[in-house]
Amino acid sequence: MNQPETIYVAGHRGMVGSAIVRQLLAAGHPASAIVTRTHAELDLTDQSAVRAFFAQVKPQQVYLAAAKVGGIHANNVYPADFIYQNLMIEANVIEAAFRNGVQKLLFLGSSCIYPKLAPQPMSEQALLTGPLEATNEPYAVAKIAGIKLCESYNRQFGASHGVDYRSVMPTNLYGPGDNYHPENSHVIPALIRRFHEAKVSGAPEVAIWGSGKPMREFLYVDDMADASVHVMNLPKASYEQHTQPMLSHINVGYGSDMTIAELAHSVARVTGYTGQITFDASKPDGTPRKLMDSSRLHSLGWQAQVDLPTGLAQAYQDFLKETAQ
Repeated sequence: MNQPETIYVAGHRGMVGSAIVRQLLAAGHPASAIVTRTHAELDLTDQSAVRAFFAQVKPQQVYLAAAKVGGIHANNVYPADFIYQNLMIEANVIEAAFRNGVQKLLFLGSSCIYPKLAPQPMSEQALLTGPLEATNEPYAVAKIAGIKLCESYNRQFGASHGVDYRSVMPTNLYGPGDNYHPENSHVIPALIRRFHEAKVSGAPEVAIWGSGKPMREFLYVDDMADASVHVMNLPKASYEQHTQPMLSHINVGYGSDMTIAELAHSVARVTGYTGQITFDASKPDGTPRKLMDSSRLHSLGWQAQVDLPTGLAQAYQDFLKETAQ
């Protein structure tokens, strides 16, 4: 009987990494074949530790979902940490994977790789065509470097060693395993917390920063995991037919966006908040629109499955479970 492939999921405790583990288990991969390490067990910024891990475990596939992440505030205060740690994680994992015969690797990036003023919806071709958003430029540069690492190993070692390293760029993600911290969470978990607390306290009004007019795209994290496994397992000929050697990353989006005002009302409905929702237009709005062009992925046979009301309901249940502990 054939032994199942050993799959290493780097960053398995994060929102995306944990969803990828769920997806692999649901697809029938035995738990014994899925390798994980906590940060305490393996510091991915430590090159010798990463090399020793790969030499010992010899995984056949790698999902690189580990990263140092944070909101605007954290990116502004700790730019050196964000660029250094993310560059080291990517370089160490990809190089050790290659050294130890890993032919299949998937790198997970971020939509912030695109220029601040990229045409909407943002296509893969927009990469490196203009200045990045200043607040998260160090993080974005590290993620761009991850894409280029994958492409460079493919170009140099694809023919000789069968190296096939791919990259996916998710839009805004939400769902189980999200960060619901009052200060440094993203918009959906922040709204879930605010509307839940307003419902519990009986607050007559919830004021949202900004005009409510900016448009954003949101993807349920288990859809992202499904897309990641789909892209990892695409036949090489199909992947190469829809990508280019030096423009090989694939956007992963829901396919449509909504205003922040529409999102706020949707979250209020899911949490059962029935009070007034107001918008403080004196507060900053941020970028007017951020929508991914996911047509490359659609042409490769993948579409998002979880609509926003369904995903928000599941995210709210996750929040209730987290806060009950």
